[in-house]
Amino acid sequence: MGNDSAQIRILAVDDHRLIRQGIAGLVGAQSDMRLVAEAANGREAVKEFRAHRPDITLMDMQMPEMGGLDAIIAIRGEYPEARIIVLTTYSGDVQALRALKAGAHAYLLKDALDVELLDTIRAVHAGRKAISPEVSFQLAEHATDDPLTAGEVRVLALIGEGRSNKEIAKRLSISEATVKGQVGSILSKLGAKDRTHAAMIGLKRGIIRL
Repeated sequence: MGNDSAQIRILAVDDHRLIRQGIAGLVGAQSDMRLVAEAANGREAVKEFRAHRPDITLMDMQMPEMGGLDAIIAIRGEYPEARIIVLTTYSGDVQALRALKAGAHAYLLKDALDVELLDTIRAVHAGRKAISPEVSFQLAEHATDDPLTAGEVRVLALIGEGRSNKEIAKRLSISEATVKGQVGSILSKLGAKDRTHAAMIGLKRGIIRL
């Protein structure tokens, strides 16, 4: 399958050059794949996608200027047929759900930079979807959880910044009593022992980012 027309054309998006080099080396050794472009952030990803119309886009989530989620939304908004594989270090179920709802076809962890990635590229190109086992487990584990409200997520993000209830109330223009009630609800929904534990859970699951 040395014919270019038979090859899966790939765009690699990651702000770490070493990751992009690893992908380039892996893809370059495959007769049925070709790396056609690279991007270091979401804005570049959208630009490169428009220019090359790749068959598969490998998308990191946490990047400067524009993150992967916004890039997925932008690309899929213009090109609904775009097939995107998220390749990230974050296994959080909430972030995975956001990416999949935005239109990602697969969600893999970066430690899968081997045969699993190549198999996933071929599977997604053939119209199938794929999720890392670890991420699938987290999605199943939290499938019946009562999700945080938008207001609770804002409070949790400020807890993650080390803000007190008084500071949070002032920042969000709500009463301290309201903040206290939301903190109690957050701890209950996340099964957290205290505020610090809640912030750690929020970061791990991708509910908040620092």
